[in-house]
Amino acid sequence: MDQVSFELPELDRKKTQAAVEEVLEKYRVFKTITFEEREASITSSVSDVPRSYTGTTSDQTADVAVHNVFVPEMRRSYCERVERAVNKLYPKERLLITERYMKDERVTDLKMYSFVFNPPISRDTYAKIRWTAFYSLAFNLDYFKIINIKDLLRS
Repeated sequence: MDQVSFELPELDRKKTQAAVEEVLEKYRVFKTITFEEREASITSSVSDVPRSYTGTTSDQTADVAVHNVFVPEMRRSYCERVERAVNKLYPKERLLITERYMKDERVTDLKMYSFVFNPPISRDTYAKIRWTAFYSLAFNLDYFKIINIKDLLRS
């Protein structure tokens, strides 16, 4: 009987780290910076150039309303998908990602492996945990359609 083998693809470390950190930075921005709603202008603008018919109509109030509804929903959905992807990690990996990359306060790697992990771990152990976290998170983020894993494959 033939056995089916399944090997996970080898990912480029630099590309993977950059892609995952970009996703986590966008998450941090969405979580920490408040959304500013747009308001419709109630005064008309004056122009020296005569208007001509362009064949299009403009509804500024509708455009503003659509923006004020869809942008916050897109941000909320993005953050929820990132959180779900991170929650699928092993506990040490999840701790590293949430404390280092997802909180308001920026934490250094040194502080992470010296003070956040209990008991403290070595720099090399921390590097291994971080890489496995990035590797797993890349696949999770691909599942949630946030990144494309094919872009991260080692060539």
